[in-house]
Amino acid sequence: MFSHPHPLILIETLDNGSVSLHDPMKRVELLCDGCVRPITDLPFYRCSQDDCGFVLHEWCTRLPSEIQDHHGHPNHTLVLEPQYGRSLHGVFECKICKLYTNGFTYECMECEYRVDINCAFIPDVITHEAHPDHLLLRIEGSPNLSKTFCRACRRSMDKQPGFRCPTCDLYLHTKCALFLPGKIRHKYDKHALSLRYYPAENHRSEYFCEICEDEFDPEKWFYHCSTCASSMHTACAPLKLYCEKSVLPDDLPVFWFLNVKFGRTVEIIHHPHPLTYEQGLSADGECDVCHEQLQHYVIFKCSRCKFTRHRWCVKKHV
Repeated sequence: MFSHPHPLILIETLDNGSVSLHDPMKRVELLCDGCVRPITDLPFYRCSQDDCGFVLHEWCTRLPSEIQDHHGHPNHTLVLEPQYGRSLHGVFECKICKLYTNGFTYECMECEYRVDINCAFIPDVITHEAHPDHLLLRIEGSPNLSKTFCRACRRSMDKQPGFRCPTCDLYLHTKCALFLPGKIRHKYDKHALSLRYYPAENHRSEYFCEICEDEFDPEKWFYHCSTCASSMHTACAPLKLYCEKSVLPDDLPVFWFLNVKFGRTVEIIHHPHPLTYEQGLSADGECDVCHEQLQHYVIFKCSRCKFTRHRWCVKKHV
């Protein structure tokens, strides 16, 4: 089982008002340090040290310590490893969904194979609202699928695992099939937006994202409100609070930092102040080491001075 340097407290009620559940409508963010998903229900665990900020879903404390015969890496045992506090560079790319994460992982250290805990338990067969008449079977990415495309994002299936309908030859990437909720709600919208699988308006020129204001392809999945005739990219949709800070380029199918928890602080030897783990914005300017733009990358930032660097430009002295 994972370890944490401080005792954890089980939170079963919110009577004292000291803790609030995740609620984007009220600008309250409470993300689990294990699965990096919002904590919206009781009970959950919180670190006894108020300045730590470590929280876990109750079910994330009951994860198995090992996985045998994992479909993506069947030859070796995968061991549960907490990323929190383990290293300064605690972000990695999951081998299955290809998204970055700093949550808990299952790892084979011998092969450097790592998957986030959301992808560690993907079933072999799923159903999906976009294709309700047939079951979808899990498949691995393959060079043979280089000219086969995901129905959601229209990107190739050659490098990413996903799901396939053998009857209709429909394909979906894992992250497109599992990480896009059917409805979302933003505090500035009167109505919920629904995930659309096909065009909703009459003409292609009518599709502009409400968040980034760019035109988009309605043949790809998108979020839409028929009442307000408003639409947005799936990657621009404000699934969590930090999505509101900055959208990402290239019309990504899923928000790039969906599985990253920002706001953690670390201390390093060669800087006198704590550094905060953040998503780089245009206002952050350039990295003071490589002098490249910080926007759209994971960065370390000091709130007390002008120290701002890409995570890979910060030395590994914690």
